[in-house]
Amino acid sequence: MELKQPAFLPTNRQEMRALGWEVLDVLLVTGDAYVDHPSFGAALLGRLLVARGLRTGIVAQPRWTTPDDVSRMGRPRLFAGVTAGALDSMLAHYTAFRKKRHDDAYTPGGRAGARPNRAVIVYSNLVRQAFPGLVVVLGGIEASLRRITHYDFWSNSLRRSILLDAKADLLVWGMGEVPLVAAARTMLQAEKAGLEPDLTGIPGTAWMGGPEQVPEGQAVIELPSHESLLEDPRLLMQATLASEHHVQRGDVWALQPVSGRTLVLAPPPPPPTSRQLDEVFELPFSRRAHPGYSEAIPAEEMMRWSVNTHRGCGGGCSFCSLALHQGRRVASRSRASVLREVRSLTRMEGWSGSISDVGGPSANMWGARCTLDPSRCTRTSCLFPGVCPGFQVDQSAGVELLREVARQEGVRHVRVASGLRHDLALQDPRALKALTMEFTGGQLKVAPEHISERVLRGMRKPAREVFERFLEEFRRHSEAAGKEQYVIPYLISAFPGCTDQDMRELADWLRRRGWTPRQVQCFIPTPGTVATAMYFTGLDPEGNPIHVARSDAERLRQHGILCPERGRKPIRGEGPVRGPKPQPGGEPGPAGKSGKDRKPQRPDKPDAGREPLRGGAAERARKPDRAGKPKKGRSPERSGRPDRDPRAAERPPGPRRAPDSAKPQAPGRPSGSRPPSGQARKGGRKPPR
Repeated sequence: MELKQPAFLPTNRQEMRALGWEVLDVLLVTGDAYVDHPSFGAALLGRLLVARGLRTGIVAQPRWTTPDDVSRMGRPRLFAGVTAGALDSMLAHYTAFRKKRHDDAYTPGGRAGARPNRAVIVYSNLVRQAFPGLVVVLGGIEASLRRITHYDFWSNSLRRSILLDAKADLLVWGMGEVPLVAAARTMLQAEKAGLEPDLTGIPGTAWMGGPEQVPEGQAVIELPSHESLLEDPRLLMQATLASEHHVQRGDVWALQPVSGRTLVLAPPPPPPTSRQLDEVFELPFSRRAHPGYSEAIPAEEMMRWSVNTHRGCGGGCSFCSLALHQGRRVASRSRASVLREVRSLTRMEGWSGSISDVGGPSANMWGARCTLDPSRCTRTSCLFPGVCPGFQVDQSAGVELLREVARQEGVRHVRVASGLRHDLALQDPRALKALTMEFTGGQLKVAPEHISERVLRGMRKPAREVFERFLEEFRRHSEAAGKEQYVIPYLISAFPGCTDQDMRELADWLRRRGWTPRQVQCFIPTPGTVATAMYFTGLDPEGNPIHVARSDAERLRQHGILCPERGRKPIRGEGPVRGPKPQPGGEPGPAGKSGKDRKPQRPDKPDAGREPLRGGAAERARKPDRAGKPKKGRSPERSGRPDRDPRAAERPPGPRRAPDSAKPQAPGRPSGSRPPSGQARKGGRKPPR
């Protein structure tokens, strides 16, 4: 059945009737506000399902104290898809020191508290309450990275697969277009034949089954059982590396025994072709928030005038979830598709002539491809310890694409705000020169993360000398262009294997360059990554013991070594890498309350939680405070101050058995801790009815 794409996917009965829809085929429940933009997963998948003839509705940020919001459009014909949104809900709620965050870029007004802790589990419970017996499909980053036994930083425990805790029927891991459409087609065919649908075997999915469901002759990775991981936590490193290999190889199945049952993970689907990716990104998105909202959504403002050119990242950094979720093999849109999207932007209301970003996970990987056989590849990264000969990318072609975008009628400014992979940039000096001189809007994001060789090896990041060479090239090209430009480096403190001495080495290196870090991210162990396994087990990937800063006191101390002067106002004109100064020349819709809109962060400014390193003669003349002694009155992410007494005893290093399921709860403190005063009564913000 062919359906006309609506201006917005329906969010209530009234909008369904306006489209002539009596019943939905698929219901999508998400922890993000509904913004009809391809950067929002529910909007993208919903548009794709409609393009396949499936009537799809969205319930965004429902109340978790009642199933009424989930049930307001009626029972869907096929299944309900559940996602926590663009971020793991626990990461969205808590800082590196488990202190509650005060904002949420994916919520109207930027307010925190619109989604529950462990949102995938809570939303699945709501769907089962509203529609008993309905098939529930999990997806998104929270479900994807928690698909097998994983360490949960916020409860300091090993938790089993979220598929079991959510009591769902199917889990989609990785990008969801192919698996979700395949699941819908399977259910339609079963309905026509009058049979029960068999959702096993779909690429990029996981389900509870048995080893007999693996096709004969297929390679299988045997993951340590959940129970063996509880008995010997050191096995988490083995399980994490095996899971990483399962994703990257692309043709192997994986099995994990859990409580007498078996978690079965099918191989991932092949990366989409340029034609397939073009189709998805050229669906008729309005690129605006649903009109039912009365407050601005910060993430919408940041992404509205950006263009996504590719997905996937060959970096394979040990702390990053990109390669685990999107894959290491890069999938790129065609040049023609990107230009068509740019021309459509120029016809939109509010167009100012500026494109805030053209890029992807790494700005200089558009068109990258692997010329080798992924099934035989044993590397954990395409770029570490050096750029693989089989990783081919024409960065000059990417620059030409940017120039073509800039030549489109109505376009006045084009900027690259995505992070740049600096080791890869040095492979093509002409492309780096063009990016620096033509498309850097004063600030360029790079991610050295550290300068200690031992720490960089654990991160799978290039050596310090590579970053220093990049800085020199960037400075030279900026001066040649007569532009004052800044490098915005991403730095991490308290990474597994990092000691106080490593932090002092980094601080000394910054001091010698006259740089003062204004803000540094303290390492947060997110589910599923190799770095998180390093944090939990105290082992590197080779099985060697490493130092791990576990207590808030030690993490704070490392943070303070790098940031002894937090809160100092910047000196005008400071900058670490710059050229000469330029010459002047009815029914409830999506939740949202009225009130004064918050000013969204500009996409060409440093990321929230990051600020540029600045320095100069005036800074070098100042004597720094004692390392590790932060100023008072700052939040942990700005000053490193924990939400409890740093003299408190360290948490027990061993795992605790997590509960098999989680009850719906307001996003206060993590499960098992005492809620703040009044939280139990309020239970979170409720949207207007």
